[in-house]
Formats: sequence, structure tokens, C-alpha cells
Amino acid sequence: MKRVFKGTNVSKPVLIIAMLVFTVLQGKGQQSKPTESGYAPVNGIKVYYEVYGEGRPIVLIHGAFYTIEMNWGQLIPELSKTRKVIAIELQGHGHTPFSDRKLDLATLASDVAGVMDYLKVDSADVAGYSMGGSVAYKLAIQSPKRVRKLVIISSTYKSSGWLPAVTNAFKGFKPEFFNNTPLKAAYDAVAPDKTKWIKFVEQMIAFAGTPFDMGDSNVTKITAPVLIISGDNDGLDKVELMKTYELLGGGVSADLSPMPKSHLAIVPSQSHVGLMMQTNTILGYLDGFLK
Repeated sequence: MKRVFKGTNVSKPVLIIAMLVFTVLQGKGQQSKPTESGYAPVNGIKVYYEVYGEGRPIVLIHGAFYTIEMNWGQLIPELSKTRKVIAIELQGHGHTPFSDRKLDLATLASDVAGVMDYLKVDSADVAGYSMGGSVAYKLAIQSPKRVRKLVIISSTYKSSGWLPAVTNAFKGFKPEFFNNTPLKAAYDAVAPDKTKWIKFVEQMIAFAGTPFDMGDSNVTKITAPVLIISGDNDGLDKVELMKTYELLGGGVSADLSPMPKSHLAIVPSQSHVGLMMQTNTILGYLDGFLK
């Protein structure tokens, strides 16, 4: 990769190409229309949500910079056939207005719980991708009774769960890298105030560059069964990922002891961005785990 982009900042072209592919493919999947949408007043801001279908609720939390449509567009039509799907856009993302309120995982997790309160949902299955997965981990730790089952897609509960190349790339991010990308186009399409784009990107870069660790002891105490889905080359440190699975009760010989309640799926030949586009694969894992 370094030879291909010799003399340039590698993170910029890789990021833009990834976003282009991701946006084009994901956007084609969004065909369902929400049965309900609106804003929930929580923690001093208004958080946008969409509701699809009927049945046992599942809450979807998107990745950094994405909207509901970009992240979950292919999955929502299928999930909503049998489930009540509640999709949320986090602070500053999509339809949710920008706020000067400092971004941190504890607050974002509290926002998700606040939307659940607003919609009168006591508990739900929760799925999060990338940044949304970290928020989902925090929600399960802060509010264990709110999470029935937890699905973590290409994410971690601590900064060191990423490979050094990923964490180092965060340090090189600059606001101008995100201009003229599908992320900017998606923001302009739905953001309440398009003039906040640079402030939003600056806030997100600061957030992404801040180390975090929710603690092994807290992960061990998560009561909900957890499904971890990871691409074999998605940027997660697989040694650390296996340690996480062991904290959740996995990594045993199931021929000699009971099968653990939590599951781990490593999807071959998948990157961080590419993994989220494996709709049928993810649906298959979700179907088996959530039922």
C-alpha cells in the first residue's frame, strides 16, 4: 500500500475509496420506509430515530460519519420483516443536529437509552457497527437491563483492540480529507444545518483520537449474550479479540463443557468496510443468534 501511494498521506486515498464503495453499495438497499420517525429529546440534544416493522425490538447504532441509510440500508428491509427495528443517528450524524457537547462513549450510550425511554422500550437486542459497536458495549455496561442480546460488528471496547496501523491513521486525519466524499454528500442531504460540517468533522477527529478502555472487568460482567462479528482483515487485533471473547465466556472446548452463550464469527477475506456489505452473511449470523 505504501508503494502505491508513495509521497502521499495513505489514510486519505484509502478512506475516500472505501467510502465510495461503501456508499454506492449500501445506498441501493434502502427500500423500506419508516413507520415512524422523529426526534427524541435526550441529554440536552435532539436525537433522530426511525422505526420499521413490528415484533421484538432491535436497536441499530451506526458507525462514525454514517447515516442510518448508509450503514443499515441493506439490512433494515430484511430485519423489519419480523422485528421492530429502531435505528438511531448519533450526535451530529445525519438528521441529528450538531452540538458543541463533548463527544464521549458514556454520553452517546446514555443517548441511546434515552431514545429507548422516549419510545417506551424497556429492553431490546442491540447491534452496533464500528463506533456504534463501542457505544453498544458501553450501553451494555452502563444499562445492563436495557440490552437483551448484544451484536458487535467490527468493533472493540478499548483503543488497543485496533491494530497500531489503525490507531496511527486516526492521528493523521484532517477535516479537508472528508471534503468531496460521499460522506459529505450524505451529510448535506439530510443535516439540519449544513454549515456545521467542519465543526462536526473536527469534533469526530478529536473523538476518534482519544484513547478509551471500558475495562476487562466490566466486559466480564456483561450479562447479555454477545455475538462478535469481525472481518479477518478489518483492522481489529485478533489476539485482543480472542481475549475479549474469553472474557465473555468463549474460547472453551465445547465438547468437554457447555457451549458458551456468546458467539464469535470471523468472516474470511473481509475488511472493515467490506464486512458491513456482506448482508446475507450478517443476516445469517443474526438470525441464528437472536432467535
